[in-house]
Amino acid sequence: MKLLYVFPHPDDESFGPALAISRQRRDGHEVHLLTLTRGGATKLRHKFGHTIEQMGKVRLEEMQDVAKVLGLADLTVLDFADSGLKELDPRVLEDAVARHIRKIQPQIVVTYPVHGISGFHDHIVTYAVVKRVFLALKDEGAAHIRRLAFITLPESFSGSAPGIHKMHYSTAAEIDCVVPIDGRAKEDFHRSLDCYVTYQEMIDKTGVRKATWNGVSFEIFQEEHDPPLTDLCHFD
Repeated sequence: MKLLYVFPHPDDESFGPALAISRQRRDGHEVHLLTLTRGGATKLRHKFGHTIEQMGKVRLEEMQDVAKVLGLADLTVLDFADSGLKELDPRVLEDAVARHIRKIQPQIVVTYPVHGISGFHDHIVTYAVVKRVFLALKDEGAAHIRRLAFITLPESFSGSAPGIHKMHYSTAAEIDCVVPIDGRAKEDFHRSLDCYVTYQEMIDKTGVRKATWNGVSFEIFQEEHDPPLTDLCHFD
């Protein structure tokens, strides 16, 4: 099975999704990652004396190390404005995402849920763009696309740091898949976070490394699974 994760920033794939990606790769699935920005607008750039462009270049290099750790089949990083997706014509973003999906032809597309987990507007814009593209391609007759999933956090999740982000969660009824994780997944999760050398200060502040992960949760668009699936690539 071929999966495409679509996120707005470098490190979005490592703050939790890496746990599922590790498992999916070892289960024999092909995982691709599309990132819409280079993440250069992070305030940590001031610590290193970098411009947005310079920081974006550094973070791109760090992402390439993540791709090796997670064994990604492909990493594509676009250069839209970090923290500025809400100011762009959404049709430009939709065209870019649609072109990539047509190129990769994944069966499963994964992105953020409607609340973006952290509520950050770049996350929410990405959700809206990917959902619209998914539906448009289905209308065009793209038979390869079978599922749109949103990685999320359950209400029982423990591990976010108050004051860094106001976290948003999905109810048990909204969660359609919980991918179990093992020791190797946790190892790959930490190794992928380690790749972001310039972002370690923020990673530490979020407390994500100390979080209690009882699985990786997903909502699945227009599907209901009770009990939740344990494999996002499972179809009846």
